[in-house]
Amino acid sequence: MTVQHDHVRRRMAMVREQLLARGIDDEQVLSAMGTVRRHLFVDEALHAQAYSENALPIGYGQTISQPYTVAQMACALQLEPDMRVLEVGTGSGYQAAVLAEMGAEVYSLERIKPLYLAALKRMTDFRYFRVKLKLADGTEGWPEQAPFDRILVTAGGPEVPTVLLGQLAAGGMLVMPVGQTRDEQKLVRIREEGGRWFRKELGEARFVDLIGRYARCEGSQAAETEQRKP
Repeated sequence: MTVQHDHVRRRMAMVREQLLARGIDDEQVLSAMGTVRRHLFVDEALHAQAYSENALPIGYGQTISQPYTVAQMACALQLEPDMRVLEVGTGSGYQAAVLAEMGAEVYSLERIKPLYLAALKRMTDFRYFRVKLKLADGTEGWPEQAPFDRILVTAGGPEVPTVLLGQLAAGGMLVMPVGQTRDEQKLVRIREEGGRWFRKELGEARFVDLIGRYARCEGSQAAETEQRKP
């Protein structure tokens, strides 16, 4: 068996044993994660572990989330074709690639320059032209490109930055891990409807810390189950 075929076999096993077996049934998500070559988003020394049920280090204190977590977040977005998605925290670029394979137009922000440059090269090399990257503080969002149909925050904090909610389109959704500590994080989805925010917890989560100007902003609109927009 060639190395390439071995990676394909591992990828299909990942989809079958880690996603389908744990209740992920979104065909778009399954197809995308069966297509994106996850091993190319980590260092070569980690290729053998790329399809295992683990988060893996990508340097600078950051990780690529385990496959189930990536799938869970992708499902939570409830994507429709050609939706505009803001991703806060590009990391390796793997989640952005999965969203692009699902048909989204992705705008992704990364604050760590070496990670940004590495992800930019991957997007170019792998021809993910629907992914736009920017080196910036993700907690400030991307106001020049707003509004977004969906916002995905791939780092956890005690509250959702209000500035990000302000960049959601009408009827939009934001997904983010929220908790005072990593051990207390819950994956939360906030939906805008008729001028109000509706919040739903989707399960436990454990992500690296959200860092930036608005990482701990006060007066978050996500503090209540239902709240009128300002």
